[in-house]
Amino acid sequence: MSDWYQQSENEVLEKFHVTKDGHTSEMAAELLEKKGENVLEGGKKKSTLQVFLSQFADLLVIILIIAAGISMFTGNQESTLVIVAVIILNAILGTVQHKKAEKSLDSLKSLSSPTAKVMRDGQKLEIPSKDVVPGDILLLEAGDLVVADGRILNSYSLQVNESSLTGESTSVDKSEMVIEGEVPLADRVNMVYSSSLVTYGRGVVVVTGTGMETEIGKIATLMNATKEKKTPLQVSLDQFSSKLAMVIMIICGIVFALSIYRKMPILDSLMFAVALAVAAIPEALSSIVTIVQAMGTQKMAREHAIIKKLKAVESLGCVSVICSDKTGTLTQNKMTVQDVYVDGQVLRPDDIDIRNQLHRYLLYDAILTNDSTIVDGKGIGDPTEYSLVEMARKIDLREDIIRDMMPRLEEIPFDSDRKLMSTKYRLHGVPTLLTKGALDVLLDRTTRIRTSKGIRPMSDEDRKQILDQNLKFSENGLRVLAFAYREVEEDETISLESESDYIFIGLISMIDPPREESTAAVADAKRAGIRPVMITGDHKITATAIAKQIGIFEEGDLAVTGPELDAMSDEELDSKIRRISVYARVSPENKIRIVDAWQRLGHVVSMTGDGVNDAPALKKADIGVAMGITGTEVSKDAASMILTDDNFATIIKAVANGRNVYRNIKNAIQFLLSGNMAGILGVLYTSVMGLPIPFAPVHLLFINLLTDSLPAIAIGMEPAEKDLLAEAPRDPKEGILTKKFMTDILVQGALIAVVTMAAFHMGLNAGGGALASTMAFATLTSARLFHGFNCRSKHSIFRIGFRKNWYSLGAFAAGMILLNLVLFVPVLKRLFLVSALTAAQWGSIFLLAVIPTVIIQIVKIIREH
Repeated sequence: MSDWYQQSENEVLEKFHVTKDGHTSEMAAELLEKKGENVLEGGKKKSTLQVFLSQFADLLVIILIIAAGISMFTGNQESTLVIVAVIILNAILGTVQHKKAEKSLDSLKSLSSPTAKVMRDGQKLEIPSKDVVPGDILLLEAGDLVVADGRILNSYSLQVNESSLTGESTSVDKSEMVIEGEVPLADRVNMVYSSSLVTYGRGVVVVTGTGMETEIGKIATLMNATKEKKTPLQVSLDQFSSKLAMVIMIICGIVFALSIYRKMPILDSLMFAVALAVAAIPEALSSIVTIVQAMGTQKMAREHAIIKKLKAVESLGCVSVICSDKTGTLTQNKMTVQDVYVDGQVLRPDDIDIRNQLHRYLLYDAILTNDSTIVDGKGIGDPTEYSLVEMARKIDLREDIIRDMMPRLEEIPFDSDRKLMSTKYRLHGVPTLLTKGALDVLLDRTTRIRTSKGIRPMSDEDRKQILDQNLKFSENGLRVLAFAYREVEEDETISLESESDYIFIGLISMIDPPREESTAAVADAKRAGIRPVMITGDHKITATAIAKQIGIFEEGDLAVTGPELDAMSDEELDSKIRRISVYARVSPENKIRIVDAWQRLGHVVSMTGDGVNDAPALKKADIGVAMGITGTEVSKDAASMILTDDNFATIIKAVANGRNVYRNIKNAIQFLLSGNMAGILGVLYTSVMGLPIPFAPVHLLFINLLTDSLPAIAIGMEPAEKDLLAEAPRDPKEGILTKKFMTDILVQGALIAVVTMAAFHMGLNAGGGALASTMAFATLTSARLFHGFNCRSKHSIFRIGFRKNWYSLGAFAAGMILLNLVLFVPVLKRLFLVSALTAAQWGSIFLLAVIPTVIIQIVKIIREH
């Protein structure tokens, strides 16, 4: 039905045969089977054939196809066959990798997919959004993503941003009232729609449409329009490939013209040009980079860091500042009530007496200004609120029974700017406004105090005593909540103005101890040249106490509150920011300003967050990190990375992984390009010297696609070295193809080219062009296989050892076996145009091939000492 907004609450519930207690588990399972999962059908993906054909739409591949045509034209059928076979094999490998990456992306998407809070069997449950069915009772609160269309049953100051559907950026105030007559979708204020965001308040909704039956499903634009963007590294490599292709064609043209000038036959001249083109093209480069990145993101996912945006893998290696939330990220997020201050006394939770009316009022306030609950021993909701419910349960006071006895009449939800939450209930028949929140805010609104002797005006001495106790709690790293109430008129509708003239009841202090691994993670961050900064809504003293425990706050550092930050000019902030380790009592605007200030100073900033108000700061940061457990769907949507364990240590692991992935990609590129440089220099040398062609195109394709790919992948799987976090963060402006990088490629390529040409001359003197070509091919292949060990690390092989990366030994062995099959199996010998070798010649090839690696390793050893 399209007119749910015209139906009353009872009519809608009757049509779905459901009450506010929700479906039974059996009914929900039945409906899920009948209606299908609550997901949008994805956009049309490329078929396997389309993906396969797209592999040929590459300039370097086109050059190879032209080379195959020239080879066929010259009558070299074997060479043509191998080139075509290799091109097809490369396309097959590219297609397989594309499909694997697609599956990998889908699995990562499912890991970060939203959840929904629903009523089932009369209990509040958190379920995957795909399992939501029509008729489900959906519980919404600020920060939630609406996962289905629904009719609002109860609205508690509910505001929803529906810009994804209506285009209007302002939030809409929602209501449960029935709407008369036809109205446009944007005016249906008693409805919520899939993909919209709850920005304020709370609501109870009955689901009216799921999946493709939602409004967003009907226009089918949410998921189908998403398009994967290339990462900066991929763009850089694409540009490099284009430039390389142009250079190859120019040099091939020069070589061809030079050969004609020397009166070489046209066909031989063409074959020279073809050989050079094949030698220069790094056919496996794109695939290797994709494979290494895919392995890196999967490793991070296993270590609880889901990378939503691939560019984050590269950016992680550049992070120099991490602005981290305290609760749950640096701490355990297992709040436990430590002490209670009531009636001028500090009590343990066990000492609270439910028969004492003052104690009971404090407990009512703690339970009723609270949206968390316990189901099957598991806390659902905010950890701070959950700790209050847990405290009540320990003295046999069940929150669910109290809430059934006293239904909530109205509420003003918690707001990070206001720092209060208020609810209206009927306590002992009297309409009462109960409020909990930050003491510094609530105390200013309090005029009276309740003690065991009754209610009296609050004196200056009372205020001092309360503030002194709060200070003692805070100095011990305890989080403190203040509780107050006031009686209201029967017909009074509560508003922000109602939050005044309170009666103070007491304080409850909680502790959220630092995670065991936080101290080590902070030390690792500092060793890596990364500045850890704590940003929290807690009191300055509490935040500083925790920051000292884990090593973020050191002697000489500063702690700043949000109001103090507001009072600073940009110039003053820039001058002090390097010393500020702790920001307390911050607003969302403060977070953006902190990120902006660090970025102004040229730093790459990572920011963690979990709330709706964190979303702008997460987007502003270079790497926005959302909490997977406590995080709202809005924050997850804005982030580049999601932590499935909400742990600061996971960020440091992700930074190390990001650095390692980038380093491995760079090392793999160095291996491929230096090897290709050797082939280019060899062909150019023989061309200039007027010697026979040193390699058949099939030789170079064999090296580039078979014996090179395995070592390159092995280099990409190199584990992180111990000193990885001892290095300074990488400069994000520094491209991968630096002057030093290109110099290393040229020098290493020249070394391999020299020994290859030495083998070529030995063969030329011993048996002519065919033998010379065979010896050059075998030497170049073997030298490049040995060179794989050089490119594993900037350190010598004796320092990193062989055992850390068995894949490199496997790749070397596989390459050598493939080479020997080509050199000694008769069918392959004919196909690859190789001559028979004597034992002495094979020994010479081996000795020459190992020389470049020996020289490079000696230089590395000298540098290390």
